[in-house]
Amino acid sequence: MSLVQGLETYSADFGDGIEFTLVAGERALYVDGDLQAARRWFDDAYRMAQGENNAPAMARAALGLGGVWVHEHRTTVEAGLIRMRQRHALSAIDPRSTLALRLRARLAGEEDYRTAEHAAIIKIVAEARRAGDTQALAEALSLAHHCLLAPEHGMLRADLAEELVSTAGSTGRRGDLLMGLLWQTVDRFMAADPHAERALEELRSRLDLHDNRAVGFVVSAIDVMLAIRTGRFGHAENLANVAAERGAVAGDVDTTGWYGGQLGTIRWYQGRIAELVPVLLEMVNSPMLSAVDNSYFAALAVASAAKGDKRLAAGMLARLRGRDLADLPRSSSWLSTMYGIVEAAHLLDDAETSAEAYQLLAPFARLPVIVSLGVSCFGSTRHALGVASLTVGDLDRAVDHLRGAVQDNLALGHWPAAVLSRWRLGQALARRNGPNDDAAREMALATEEAAELGMVLPSVPESRAPIKSKDVGKCRRHGRHWQIDLNGRTVLVDHSVGMRHLATLIANPGCEIRATDLAAGPGMIDGETETAQPVLDEQAKRTYKQRLAQLQAEIDELESQHDLGRTETLRAERDWLVDELAAATGMSGRVRRFTGSEERARIAVGKAIRRALARITEADPIIGDELRTTVQTGLRCCYRPADR
Repeated sequence: MSLVQGLETYSADFGDGIEFTLVAGERALYVDGDLQAARRWFDDAYRMAQGENNAPAMARAALGLGGVWVHEHRTTVEAGLIRMRQRHALSAIDPRSTLALRLRARLAGEEDYRTAEHAAIIKIVAEARRAGDTQALAEALSLAHHCLLAPEHGMLRADLAEELVSTAGSTGRRGDLLMGLLWQTVDRFMAADPHAERALEELRSRLDLHDNRAVGFVVSAIDVMLAIRTGRFGHAENLANVAAERGAVAGDVDTTGWYGGQLGTIRWYQGRIAELVPVLLEMVNSPMLSAVDNSYFAALAVASAAKGDKRLAAGMLARLRGRDLADLPRSSSWLSTMYGIVEAAHLLDDAETSAEAYQLLAPFARLPVIVSLGVSCFGSTRHALGVASLTVGDLDRAVDHLRGAVQDNLALGHWPAAVLSRWRLGQALARRNGPNDDAAREMALATEEAAELGMVLPSVPESRAPIKSKDVGKCRRHGRHWQIDLNGRTVLVDHSVGMRHLATLIANPGCEIRATDLAAGPGMIDGETETAQPVLDEQAKRTYKQRLAQLQAEIDELESQHDLGRTETLRAERDWLVDELAAATGMSGRVRRFTGSEERARIAVGKAIRRALARITEADPIIGDELRTTVQTGLRCCYRPADR
């Protein structure tokens, strides 16, 4: 039966008075999901009931004005007026009545949602169960579910949605079943359930039988999310326009905010997020956004950082952090807000914010970053954890998270997110190990896939980018230390076998040197320019051996005196000298040649150089990152500065 046909029936039964108006509103709300029409009917009914001092009718109208979602009335004046009407109606009716229970559920749900809590509405759910009123229980269950959209409440939400589906069969309102199926669908997407799309198809088949504008709008938004996951950005943008039209027809106040979020997601993966700065500047303070939604501040931070406006980006991050990042209210947009914070902090090289965000996100590593009720998706939370780790310099952790994120995103079928995670993984591998085959492979694959999808990958933060310089580095040894000079910067690091290899490469810029020759030591390179830094000459070897004998005598004496502290210090120096002699000479005292295959030399030399680069990066990240970019390891190793 259409709304018009229904109204004709109700008109015949009840005339054109309050009852007709209330029934029309209830049909629009609970059957057709026409939020816009329902508000008009209930507003008229409330005024009529108030004029006739009809308390029960006033209560039904005030209840209907709340809508089906929580926080449908966004402006301070509008929300205040609805609360006032609901409280006034509640005070005028029997507090033990079902209407009173339903009104208290609505007021509790609104307050819990506004404060990011849920205790009051859960208490009302228990009361509705005891009362045995299925309509009151269905409404309380749906309101409670809406108040529990933070990522930590997944199991409780699933229980509430299942109970709502079971209860819906007894309410006599078709919309209750659709709402229960919708919540189950949303929960499965938020949990990365591989059968989430099955639930969506069941819901869609129900809508095909009889449309519900409110639920249909959410389904159309989920369709946008799925199109973004496939990387069909043009198609996704067209679907976003269609969804926005459906939302406007339904009268859903989230229409503008959801459309902006979908467009922002598309532009992020296209590499065009900076274009949205003017729009986001207008949106961040819109009264139409949810009271607990901070995602637009995070989006503006990312967009302005991508545009190069570091002041605006830093300001948005500061606003989000407040006194403590942990104070941000947990809501359906919390994960996406944290994702934006992490990406903006990475672009700004803000390690402090990244470290805070990491701790907050860590418990949700296995969840996808779903926006609201399935409006959009940014892929695996492990991507954000990996980017945060990359920013703070924990490269092992970054590699682990980003590898996991690639797999998670492939499982989600989110190709743009998989590409971006692969790109960040390549960066993490390059920073951890220096230029190497694994890093090059990941970044090359990400670049190829990005081109196929029409994505522009984000750049490396300025402080992490290679030094753009024509200067060639210099490396000089000072006893147990090496001094590296590069582009006006100087760093001093301890000696190691890897530093000896690195010094040879830096002394021969642009020349490819076999790993076997580097392993053999100075003087053994065939056909290459001689390194300016011999490792151990004969005098040095004699001095080292004399010092070894002296150290052993001192260690024996201190051990007899049980002086463990000084003994450990001398043992460390002895071990270092032994390593030096072993690295530079063979068992017979001759210059050491590498005795294995080229592959063994490649592995040993590569590891030694990467350890040296890690020590340099710890002392000076800018010099370290430049050398990671310009030093190539493999069967042949080479230092290729920017102008070579």
